[in-house]
Amino acid sequence: MSDVSLPAPSGPRTAAVIPAAGRGVRLGPGAPKALRALNGTPLLIHAARAMAASRAVSLVVVVAPPDGAAEVKSLLDVHALPDRTDFLVVPGGESRQESVKYGLDALPPGIDIVLVHDAARPLVPVDTVDAVIEAVRDGAPAVVPALPLADTVKEVEPAAVAGEPEPVVATPVRARLRAVQTPQGFDRATLVRAHETVGDDVTDDASMVERLGLQVVVVPGHEEAFKVTRPLDLVLAEAVLARRRLNDGF
Repeated sequence: MSDVSLPAPSGPRTAAVIPAAGRGVRLGPGAPKALRALNGTPLLIHAARAMAASRAVSLVVVVAPPDGAAEVKSLLDVHALPDRTDFLVVPGGESRQESVKYGLDALPPGIDIVLVHDAARPLVPVDTVDAVIEAVRDGAPAVVPALPLADTVKEVEPAAVAGEPEPVVATPVRARLRAVQTPQGFDRATLVRAHETVGDDVTDDASMVERLGLQVVVVPGHEEAFKVTRPLDLVLAEAVLARRRLNDGF
């Protein structure tokens, strides 16, 4: 993995939107998931640093819990973040889709490329961020990093009662499937149009662009860009950080 990022762009400017308004119930009670500590630092700060690590990213917009914008701004103020990157905190909405829309609304003129990144993916390497940006610069309206699946996947008929056996409906061809990560990258105008016209609840922003009938392309993701959802994921993330410290010599 290289630590060399793209040079600061002379053409299209890029901003990253990090929706961080969710509660993260699968990590248990307590603080919102984005504010849970990883190696003593909130996941959100790790994610913001990961976006700012790309020299192409000039602005990071953090979409905070509606009642927690002041707390999030304080966190950004007290943690070391790159001086070359501007940071902005805005209150979020009731859904992830609404929160991303609020982040988009806060972008200034002159931003042409928008990244949308999960606060719960704190360890995405800068090479992955740069690869997404490059693909958008090359003309793709929407880009997602993704990995091939290691497991066979079954489509099932969901059980009426949780825990009951579920009949298998089909076995998709694994070679055609990918596990999608973030940051997802977009031509700004395309993403704005998607949020203005697609009202259905979707699991990611690329799905909204698909609903417009536009092409979404995949670039290689990275195994360290996993989502911290369960307590075991925090253990894995700590191990990744420990390995990075060992490899970096500090």
